[in-house]
Amino acid sequence: MNPIEQKLAGGLYLIATPIGAARDITLRALDILASADVLVAEDTRSLRRLMEIHGVPLRDRPMWAYHDHNGGRMRPKILEALDAGQSVVYASEAGTPMVADPGFDLGRAAVAEGYTLISAPGPSAVITALTLAGLPTDRFLFAGFLPNTASKRKAVLKELAGVPATLAFYESPKRVAGMLRDAAEVLGGTRSAAVCRELTKKFEEVRRGTLEELAQIWADAPPKGEIVVIIDRGSLEKIREVDLDQMVLEALQGHSVRDAADLVATETGTPRREVYQRALLLAKGRQEETE
Repeated sequence: MNPIEQKLAGGLYLIATPIGAARDITLRALDILASADVLVAEDTRSLRRLMEIHGVPLRDRPMWAYHDHNGGRMRPKILEALDAGQSVVYASEAGTPMVADPGFDLGRAAVAEGYTLISAPGPSAVITALTLAGLPTDRFLFAGFLPNTASKRKAVLKELAGVPATLAFYESPKRVAGMLRDAAEVLGGTRSAAVCRELTKKFEEVRRGTLEELAQIWADAPPKGEIVVIIDRGSLEKIREVDLDQMVLEALQGHSVRDAADLVATETGTPRREVYQRALLLAKGRQEETE
């Protein structure tokens, strides 16, 4: 199916590009690539190759590189194109723009100047890893890349240790063994995790186990390729009933029974049904005291 060329309204279009398999590109992204006045890419060679694979002609349109090293110089040029009413498409080297990507500064600058920002969603390494890890996905925190040094890495992990959500990180193959070792030390070696490597590519691999087990696997031989590490949330200590009741009573002062139960369940990690039943009883008791 050939991409559809159509007149695009002026604005900055953010398109997600494949993280591996070229056919993961969306039809809408191809249409935007075929129609935009100006093409901007984190890696122009990757974008040219992707367009060749899918039969999208460049024609006489400009294609500009935009990355961490030239962003300060290129942003004014791109904003000038937007000011002239042109449609500009920005593509990450792989994945979704703005997510651990230099496109963040470009998108923020466009918004600050009042230009329209349009997103054509698609592939994302962190979302793909979450679907494969086999760990809870009802709540997750994407923390990007951890610091390079062990001391700073451990400090960040300590800040995240109590977060009641699945943790997701990007990591380099050279540092992943050290990262897993530090995570096992700070978060606990028995915490479940998954290391997702080369997602949607020929040598895709997902290793699941405890942090201690996964750290041992690559202790001596670093893996190759791009990596996402997913770590299960920690188990919270069971809160005392008297403390739970006190928290519910405080929440009931400014919230409905339902909202109070939601707040306390989220804060303590206690099953919502249990908190809701306590909230009903406490609210009823408080009402009877006032009658």
